[in-house]
Amino acid sequence: MTATPTLPPDETRRAVGAPIQDTRGDKIALACIYTALGLFCLAVLYPIVYVLSASVSNTKRVAAGEVWLWPVGFTLDAYKAIFDYDAIVSSFGNSVYYAVVGAVVATVLTLLAAYPLSRKGLPGKGFVMAAFVFTMMFSGGMIPTYLVVDQLGLLNTRWAMILPTALAVWNVIITRTYFMVTIPEELVEAGKVDGCSDFGFFWRVVLPLSKPIIAVNLLFYAVGQWNSFFNALIYLTNEHLFPLQVVLRQILIQTKVDPAQMPDTSKLAQLKELQQQLKYSLIVIGMIPPLLVYPFVQKHFVKGAMIGSLKG
Repeated sequence: MTATPTLPPDETRRAVGAPIQDTRGDKIALACIYTALGLFCLAVLYPIVYVLSASVSNTKRVAAGEVWLWPVGFTLDAYKAIFDYDAIVSSFGNSVYYAVVGAVVATVLTLLAAYPLSRKGLPGKGFVMAAFVFTMMFSGGMIPTYLVVDQLGLLNTRWAMILPTALAVWNVIITRTYFMVTIPEELVEAGKVDGCSDFGFFWRVVLPLSKPIIAVNLLFYAVGQWNSFFNALIYLTNEHLFPLQVVLRQILIQTKVDPAQMPDTSKLAQLKELQQQLKYSLIVIGMIPPLLVYPFVQKHFVKGAMIGSLKG
């Protein structure tokens, strides 16, 4: 008689479809993972909750350190004061403009640069790619860049916030890799056989298949533009063109409130009293647009970023 082979306990359970019991080591590892993730989430969420609570709490209670988690002495005076401060309202509109227009312009340039570089038949593709990568490691510096912007007549214009940073080489590399993975050469040849031109193929075939990477680029560029303030400090002197981040910087760092921006001077004293609370409310307003946009592109974001980073 031949002996019946015996399987280890876990494989026997798996063969009959029974659940596998975790060992003591597995339970300890799982507990450590959940604990680490919980602490990480707490470290991320607590500052957001605190800032939100402080923005709707009584100013004196916040200054006294009584606000830890929940609002104390609920009030919306800081948010009401924001709409009475002209610089904040106009700068918010400027930031929205820079984020939307800048993201669209940068994404278009990225797609137009990445797609030709993803095709094998492009003459001089290696040299062009090397030139792109070179700019990631070396740059002309701040003063030459300022002189170029000045010579182009972009100083004190909205384009000064958009064109100098309109193309990120890293995004070009990710987008190029996405095209190499998802748009095979056989598909390009099939398009040529059907009489489709290069631009026609790009418009009718490539773009419809590239929604994930387009969403990734739009999100990257929009968030970068929304958080940008350094270019505004260099290229802009007209306060009507300042983005929200510059006004927020003035209030957070310079503790500056311009009386000329207050149409009702009787509210200036109240605004100065609310200045500490105003900082928190401005941070909340600065967080809202990215938080609102991300859920709509999240389903494309993960797919586009992962496929675009598979291989170079």
